[in-house]
Amino acid sequence: MSVADTSGKKSGGLGETVSVIVQALLLALVIRTLLFQPFSIPSGSMRPTLLEGDYLFVTKWAYGYSRYSLPFSPDLFSGRIWGSEPERGDVVVFKFPPNPSIDYIKRVVGLPGDKIQMRGGQLFINDEGVAREMIGQVDNRDITEVSRPVDIYRETLPNGVSYETFDLTQNGIGDDTREFIVPEGHYFMLGDNRDNSADSRFNVGFVPYDHLVGRANIIFFSIAGGASPLEIWKWPSEVRFGRLFDFIR
Repeated sequence: MSVADTSGKKSGGLGETVSVIVQALLLALVIRTLLFQPFSIPSGSMRPTLLEGDYLFVTKWAYGYSRYSLPFSPDLFSGRIWGSEPERGDVVVFKFPPNPSIDYIKRVVGLPGDKIQMRGGQLFINDEGVAREMIGQVDNRDITEVSRPVDIYRETLPNGVSYETFDLTQNGIGDDTREFIVPEGHYFMLGDNRDNSADSRFNVGFVPYDHLVGRANIIFFSIAGGASPLEIWKWPSEVRFGRLFDFIR
């Protein structure tokens, strides 16, 4: 075998390795852009449904695709393609309207044309109170983020979607609001942790349809104590094994 033959084989091996890496990166980009995007929970606004340290998959095709569905939100087109409407009760990742570089996650409670208002801590949709039942208290700092018992309510929307919410304080600043009329092409979002959520009652405002990124579907990993998933030595004590592969409702 000649020196030239050996060099060619080495070069071919390197080229093949580079090709495999490029193909893998392109496949990962396609999956992240069109199918699933991983998302980590940075705050307690969706407690008790979602906790800091939860890692979940967001379904990108659920509402079709807009520029905000794509990495870095390139201005390639306007509106949505293959679009479908979110349902009331969906937990949605969306771009923060005042600053679309920031991702938010909340629950859709108001659809276009709805009248939304909070009265005494109860959600009203089109002047009808949403069913709300106190089901007990939670006294677990990892879940509540506070060192005291917290009231937990089960809320059931008109379409039957049911989930739990926290009531951290009586007569909180967001417990009584003005009436909001949701414009066409927009949605009203609330956090399940009603007294600790920046949502459509406050600076988030109405969320445009094209700002929706996708629907949150499943928790694939969860770790407590502010630990990083890379800190494998903390897994035995900090991983919330009971939350792994939980579907989000």
